[in-house]
Amino acid sequence: MTVTQPTAATHDASDTLLERITQELPSLRRSEKKVAEIVLADPVAAMNYTMAGLAEAADVSEPTVMRFCASIGCEGFQDFKIQLAQTLALGLPVTHSAINPTDSSANLAEKIFDHTISSLDRARRTLDGEEVERAVAVLLDSSDILFVGFGASGIIAQDAQQKFPLFGVPCQAPADFHQQFIAATMSGPKSVTVAISNTGHTEQTLTVARAAKRAGGTVVSITGQTSPLSELADVPLVVRTFEDTDVYTPATSRLAGLVLVDVLATGVALRRPQEHNEAVRRMKSELAAMRHGPDAEESAES
Repeated sequence: MTVTQPTAATHDASDTLLERITQELPSLRRSEKKVAEIVLADPVAAMNYTMAGLAEAADVSEPTVMRFCASIGCEGFQDFKIQLAQTLALGLPVTHSAINPTDSSANLAEKIFDHTISSLDRARRTLDGEEVERAVAVLLDSSDILFVGFGASGIIAQDAQQKFPLFGVPCQAPADFHQQFIAATMSGPKSVTVAISNTGHTEQTLTVARAAKRAGGTVVSITGQTSPLSELADVPLVVRTFEDTDVYTPATSRLAGLVLVDVLATGVALRRPQEHNEAVRRMKSELAAMRHGPDAEESAES
């Protein structure tokens, strides 16, 4: 009789072991889920288990532990232990437990901070450096930049517009859909529209992006996944985070988007002529002096 061995599922190579376990949890057998829940509940403690110890803690057999390892893409128990150690070495364990009404304020803060840090780390690990370089190149060569987005993505667009001194060209981020559409239809051959949508499915954002392309402009997208918007864009930037939009405001995707805008603005500024960067430094110095009043300015000069 031929025994069919379980085969590992196909995973994103950038996913950590704990991310893969979380993704596979709904499809695991009931006995394998018991092992997964032990690991997710306390990954550090799981590192110290032998296979027999993990089986006993989960109240399953050792062959079940082996099947669990195969189901999450590991070649065996030792490979599972190595990958778990590599995940924990990041110092950024993913928060797998959901926020509960009974959580204390201290526990709530810890969960949210851990979740946010883990999300930013995932965005950093999965970001395509070549696409970032392409985006910086088209922004550097642009005549003007239009930032568009709605809801939380609109906040990212507004923040990007505030960084226009770094981009070095006229930038706008109108909040009104009709103004966005009008600006997009007025795009020239060197105009760049940065379309932002975490889902990549926001119809208004897609409409503006299509209008910009029809007018001959270039579209850079910032999304949380491969989507209609990223497929439409000339330069797709995918910023993957752990996002739960069912109840809570999608803060992690917004933070990751804000960081990516900083990356783009800084990348463009560093490639501008030295005179441009000197002008930016002078602007910031004068702005700081203006904020603190004439006494602070006189103190700085002396």
